[in-house]
Amino acid sequence: MVTLAALRAHLVGAGIAGVVATPREKSLRSYRLFVAGDPRQTLGLEPARSWTQSGLLRLMADRCGVSPDPGHTSGQDVIDPDRTLAGLEAFAERLKEAAQRREPVLIGTGHPHRLLGFYAGLAAALSAAGCPVLTPSHGRCIDMATQFGLRTYNLWYVGGVATVRDAPGEGARGAPAVHTHSPLPVRAALAGAAGRGGLLPSLVVGDHGWVCGAGQLGIEAIGLADSDDPAVFVAETEGRVSAVVPLDDAVRSDYYRPLTRYVLNRACLSQ
Repeated sequence: MVTLAALRAHLVGAGIAGVVATPREKSLRSYRLFVAGDPRQTLGLEPARSWTQSGLLRLMADRCGVSPDPGHTSGQDVIDPDRTLAGLEAFAERLKEAAQRREPVLIGTGHPHRLLGFYAGLAAALSAAGCPVLTPSHGRCIDMATQFGLRTYNLWYVGGVATVRDAPGEGARGAPAVHTHSPLPVRAALAGAAGRGGLLPSLVVGDHGWVCGAGQLGIEAIGLADSDDPAVFVAETEGRVSAVVPLDDAVRSDYYRPLTRYVLNRACLSQ
């Protein structure tokens, strides 16, 4: 069992919270792009209100713990570990409800190299508790815009977790998963589930476009978000996402294992 004090120390020591690797310049640029409506930062969300840069910075300071000072333009971002712990508590509580109700769940990540293990642990525990962990549209081709132009990817499930893999067709089986912010994968998954008349998820768990894209379509979502992912926190503020855990989403994958154990314990899903 991971104690709260031990987990807090781990968050800071591993750089998951506290002083994180995300540069302040990168976060401020993301905020500017979100305000400008750049789809690389809106992540499939259509904000209900018009956000200003100053208003968004205040929101991120409140929800994430970054500096509210607009004059602070360089250095490393800071994520308040107590806000991370509070987010994990809300996240675990929603998973507990899903398990008790045996709700169908869809889990997906745009950070397969870092967060796949975290989500796969949740998928296994939820499945063992009787929740249908959905895998709709497995292998489906998705055309997505990149800096190199339009490219075709495959929606691919690993351990019950949706990822996006490079190289279409048969080659996708051995192709590496890719990092993405796009909402197109969750839209493809949901369209596949609806098109076959199968189960639609009561809850989507993930990050980036997975949570914002689901929330925009009216499906409840919870997830993780870094200090340079303002859309996820805006979605939470506007009621489109139920719970967000602020953390650095790009540290070593094994550093997230204590978070998995803590969440499963708090959700009464420990195996």
